[in-house]
Amino acid sequence: MPLSKEIQTLKEYQCDDRCVLSVYLNTNPGDPEQLNGAWRIHLKSGLKRIDEYLTASNDEKEIKAFNELKKKIEKEVEDHKNELSKGVVIFAALDPELWSVHYVQVPVKTSFHWENKPMTEELEYMYKAYPEAGIILPSFGEVRILDTAMGSVLGEMTYEFDPNLEGWGERNKASAAHNVGNGSTKGDAIEPRLRENLQRFYKGMGEIVGKLKKERGWHEIHVSGEADLANAFAETLREKPASCIYKNLNNSKPNDVIHQVFEK
Repeated sequence: MPLSKEIQTLKEYQCDDRCVLSVYLNTNPGDPEQLNGAWRIHLKSGLKRIDEYLTASNDEKEIKAFNELKKKIEKEVEDHKNELSKGVVIFAALDPELWSVHYVQVPVKTSFHWENKPMTEELEYMYKAYPEAGIILPSFGEVRILDTAMGSVLGEMTYEFDPNLEGWGERNKASAAHNVGNGSTKGDAIEPRLRENLQRFYKGMGEIVGKLKKERGWHEIHVSGEADLANAFAETLREKPASCIYKNLNNSKPNDVIHQVFEK
């Protein structure tokens, strides 16, 4: 389910009494405050404060529900401790059942909430800054496409172009594994015939990107490549890209590409 629809579903969720535990946890290893797995301490202390508040209220129903969710959330994060990125966002409830977990590559401010509905405001703000987006990396020999949302890569495709055969197609997985890091320009000077073929390739790719935008629910398209190639590809798109960056990132790791595009 696209994140935009999931957020809408979360906003529509509500219960009569307080039953929803919303957790925003900063797990960014690059944050000085997160040294030596400090997120564990912040998670335990945040949940403990809610526990103490509920214990003082003496509401057995809420206390029982909270304790079950508390154990489930602690187990979830601990089980994925080796996969943590910048943050974790969790919304959980028992009745009606709710379990929504997001491991995100965007900054998260730690907070804990026990309310009658999911506290989605911070997630909505994060989503507005990092919506579903396609990042297109055109070069002379290939076009690399990253499907992203919330600063994470959901999928990646690479289309190769053979200037001599005037043919192109999506690289299969075996080929992709063999050719990682090989895509770039073939040189500064491009023969007129090859440039014409390249323009036809980009035009066809522009149509594919348009279809992907609709299928993947992209709100934005970003193009990054050497100036002439980035501009040539941007011109094939029906809608003007959200950004056009004059930098060849074709050999960069996905997370590095995202950093260059969204955090420039």
